[in-house]
Amino acid sequence: MSDQEVLVFEASQSSFNATVILNSYKYPVLVEFMGMWSEPCNHMADDLVKLAAEFSGEFAFIKVDSDEQQELMQEYGVKNLPTLKVFKDGEVILTEEGQLNTSELRGLLKAQGVYRPSDELRKRAREKHIAGDLIEAVKLLTQAIQQDPGNTRVAMDMVQIFLDMNEIEQATLLFNKLPDRDKESETGKSLIGQFTIKDIAAKTEGLDALMERIKINPNDYDACFDLSLCFVAEHDYSQAMNYLFRIFDNEPDYKEGAAKEMIINLTNILMPNEPEIATEFRRRLGNVLN
Repeated sequence: MSDQEVLVFEASQSSFNATVILNSYKYPVLVEFMGMWSEPCNHMADDLVKLAAEFSGEFAFIKVDSDEQQELMQEYGVKNLPTLKVFKDGEVILTEEGQLNTSELRGLLKAQGVYRPSDELRKRAREKHIAGDLIEAVKLLTQAIQQDPGNTRVAMDMVQIFLDMNEIEQATLLFNKLPDRDKESETGKSLIGQFTIKDIAAKTEGLDALMERIKINPNDYDACFDLSLCFVAEHDYSQAMNYLFRIFDNEPDYKEGAAKEMIINLTNILMPNEPEIATEFRRRLGNVLN
């Protein structure tokens, strides 16, 4: 992260020219016309504040309160909230209506030349990771860390790969070095969840013994639950969910709703890295509940 000032401000009609127009000749200025009462507006603003801190000095993020700045809303033709406008050299060069997620915001910034080259290596490493080539993924992430030691997302990617390789000690050592803000992020919480499940799974009877128990008694829900943890530890999420839903479908109050709770936790764990799978599990749970 740069030592330069984090450029996050609020603008009014009287300050807009100095805060937005003049600064746009120095760097891209992203202006969010937002309702302070709106959850989507505030979520996107929070993401932009984090990005402004990450890319300190490289772009400015300006908040405009839609309720208090009606003249600016009319002047720039803002009809929907949130609306994001990118200013460069005194002009609006891009308008986006609706909430953008962090990935979309990063893409928008990259188009303005605000990005980290190490993220390109992260992208290539993720492709290798998904394809099952973990060794090549580690090489690419090692290169990214050497190129950009301050990019902690690279380190979190490496923790994920170590977890997938069952190199728990290395994963733990690297994770413990992360700043608290990264540990508390969505990805950080996902990693903590995986550490927890792997630790619990290691204390079960093991996959083979549990499978044998279920062959003898398909309604052995204790074995089904422990088996689901073993499958999560092996990254076989579909099998894990099948056993959790077997419990939930037949005995929803098992251990005070432990199966439902684990389904929700596993969905949250998967969301940062496996959003399609997580969404499918969330939809499956919704269908059961409805």
